[in-house]
Amino acid sequence: MQIRIRLSSESQRALAERLQDAYTSGHLRLIKRIHALLYVVHGKSVAEVSDLLHLGEQTVRDYIRTFLLRGADSLVYKRPSGRPPKLTKTQRKELADLIVAGPQAAGYISGCWTAIMIQDLILCRFGVQYHPLYICTLLDNMGFSFQKARFVSDHLDEAARIRWLEQTWPEILRVATEKDALILFGDEASFAQWGSLSYTWALKGHQPTVQTSGKRKAYKVFGLIDYFSGRFLWKGQTGRFNAESYALFLSDVLAQTKQHVILIQDGAKYHTSRLMTAFFAAHSDRVTKYQLPSYSPDFNPIEFLWKKVKKQATHLTYFPDFEVLIEKVDAALLRFAHMPDEITSLMGLYCKLLGAVS
Repeated sequence: MQIRIRLSSESQRALAERLQDAYTSGHLRLIKRIHALLYVVHGKSVAEVSDLLHLGEQTVRDYIRTFLLRGADSLVYKRPSGRPPKLTKTQRKELADLIVAGPQAAGYISGCWTAIMIQDLILCRFGVQYHPLYICTLLDNMGFSFQKARFVSDHLDEAARIRWLEQTWPEILRVATEKDALILFGDEASFAQWGSLSYTWALKGHQPTVQTSGKRKAYKVFGLIDYFSGRFLWKGQTGRFNAESYALFLSDVLAQTKQHVILIQDGAKYHTSRLMTAFFAAHSDRVTKYQLPSYSPDFNPIEFLWKKVKKQATHLTYFPDFEVLIEKVDAALLRFAHMPDEITSLMGLYCKLLGAVS
C-alpha cells in the first residue's frame, strides 16, 4: 500500500529545522527518522525508504504514524537509558578492516570517510551507537588519523621500484666511490605567476583569499642536488623545458666541477630524446646516467625541495608582475643553496634503507 503525505510550507520548514538540529547534535537515529519522512513526502514507498536507510518497513510505518499523530513534536532525540554498549576487540578489528578498505567498499557513495559515515557504519554493522564527537577519539585510539590522500599511478611498476632500491642504488653508491663522483638527483619545476594555495590559520567561517593576476605564465627551473654534500645547482628560464635547454644546463654543471657526475633523472621525454642520447654519448667520460623507475617521484629527493621552495616563495602570495615572481623564487633558491644540511636531510629514504657511504 502506497502512503502519501502532504505537508504545509510551515511543516516543511519545521522538518528542515529539526533535521539541521539533528545533524548539528550528531543524533543519527533522528536524522534517519526525518529523512524517512522526507522520502515519503516526496513520493517514495515504505519499501524504498526501508532499503535506502536500512530500516525495517514496520519502523518506517511507526515513524509515519507517530508523525501524523504528534507532528514535529515527535521528532525529539531521546538518549537511551544506561551506558551505551562498546565494541569488542573482534568488532574493532573488523571495523579497522572496513575503514582501510574505504567507504565505497562498504556501500557508501563517497570515497572519503567522515565521522558521521563511520558512526553510521558502526550502527549498521554492529548495532552500537557513538556520538560523532567520540568517533574521532575512537579512531585515534585505533591508530587512525585524519590525513590528506596522495595519488599513486595505476602504471606503477612495483618490481622495478624494488630493483631500484635493492640493486640499482647499491650499484650507484659503488660507482660513485670508485670514480669519486657526485650523485646528482635532477628534476625541473614550474613556478606559476598566479601563485599557489596552501593551508593557513584563519577565522572560522572566513576562508582566506589571495589576489591573483590570473596570468598563465611560469618561471621554469632546472635543478640538481648532490647526495653526499647537499650541493644545489639550478638554472632558471622563461622558455619551455626541452632537450636543448636541458643540454645547456648540464653543460653549465659540468663546467662547474671536475668530478665525474652520476646523473639520476626521471623519464621526461626530452631527458631521453635523440639529442640527449647523443649528449650523454659525447660526455660518457664525465657523466653516468641512471633512470628512476617510472611514476616514482617519491624516489627523487629534489621533489621535496621544490615543495619547500614553493612554500617559501609562492604559497598564498600575489605576483602582480612576472619579475616579482622571478625575484622571489630566485631568493628562495639561493637560500637553499647556502643550506646544504637542509638538502641532505631530504635524502632520508636512501640513508634509512641502504645507508650513506662516507
